Amino acid sequence: MREALAYLHDSELVAGFQRRCGLFLVEVTRHRRGGAIDQSGGPHQKTRDHRDSKSNYKYGENGCIVTKPGYEVRNRLLHILFLLSAGLGHEVFYITCLPCIHWNLDPFLCRRLVNMWTLVMYIGQVMKDVLKLPRPLSPPVVKLETRVDAEYGLPSTHAMAATAISFTLLLSAPSRIQFQFELGLLMAVTLSTMVCLSRLYTGMHSVLDVICGVLISALVMVLTYPYWESFDRFQLTSSVSPMAALALPLFLSYTYPELEHYSTTRGDTTTVLGAGAGCSVGYWLNEQLGETFEPKGVLPVPLPALTAHTLALGTARFLVGVVAVVGTRQVMKAASLRLLYWWYDIPKEDQSARTRKEIEVPSKFATYTSVGLVHSLLVSRVFLLLGLLC
Repeated sequence: MREALAYLHDSELVAGFQRRCGLFLVEVTRHRRGGAIDQSGGPHQKTRDHRDSKSNYKYGENGCIVTKPGYEVRNRLLHILFLLSAGLGHEVFYITCLPCIHWNLDPFLCRRLVNMWTLVMYIGQVMKDVLKLPRPLSPPVVKLETRVDAEYGLPSTHAMAATAISFTLLLSAPSRIQFQFELGLLMAVTLSTMVCLSRLYTGMHSVLDVICGVLISALVMVLTYPYWESFDRFQLTSSVSPMAALALPLFLSYTYPELEHYSTTRGDTTTVLGAGAGCSVGYWLNEQLGETFEPKGVLPVPLPALTAHTLALGTARFLVGVVAVVGTRQVMKAASLRLLYWWYDIPKEDQSARTRKEIEVPSKFATYTSVGLVHSLLVSRVFLLLGLLC
């Protein structure tokens, strides 16, 4: 068993997958001559256009010779496909595409997805910083992302989120919307598989990280599935629901495991918990106000016909919604940081202070709680005012 786990966690296994997909590691050398720089690649390099400009160069003490890992792409189609698949686990996707299910399909389904996404992401992030297993090494692996490279690897939260979102939607949708289950299953398997494979292609996770991410999400779903309906009732009708939705995530954000070095995991986890808290309060308020914006008529309802009119309305709702949530994010981020810098008497030019716990946690929590509230509570009412709801 130990040998099998070591094999699945081996960086060479990831590098082999990358090479089969047409992604090759090359060494790039830069010779500094006066003010000019001469560049040359390794034996397999065809062009400098595909090198990872975000990787850190290693300078000699005299600043004359610089080397860094670079890469060569030999299968452009797979490269684009895997990069797009990896993007399905980034903030841009969560803050734009997930809300579309609320705005254009069914708020009930969006609420279920946000609940499961928040739960599995918190579990995955905490497990990373408790287990402290490293990500694949470069070399031999090509690293296409650098932002989270300081984080630990196991489990892959991309794999966890993709699995949870795909199959929560598949399990929840039949009671709400008429669709062919087999087609939904195929789409769920395809989406989650592409995201999982993208984590290998980008060099961010080992095979073991990805497998564990999928299995942990599956286990969480199996254990929680019998209680989904009960939690829905509590979330929407209990008088303590909004207080619990705010207090528990904030507590979990402040008690997140401490590391010896700074990592983006605490901030990312606070982002997820804040968004989940804001959405939960927003959905509770919608229920209390008597307007949930859920489909009218006998459930399950037919999927909307893809006419020019519905596509235009859907596009308009998407654009208005994205402007609202992104605008909220920018305003709240700036306002919360300014307030916290003033409170702790920190010079505004001190960018490093943003990584301090007393700045990072309240700033991100306030920002993304506001984003969740705007998404779940206000945007649909703006649609009403603009005549964008049919």
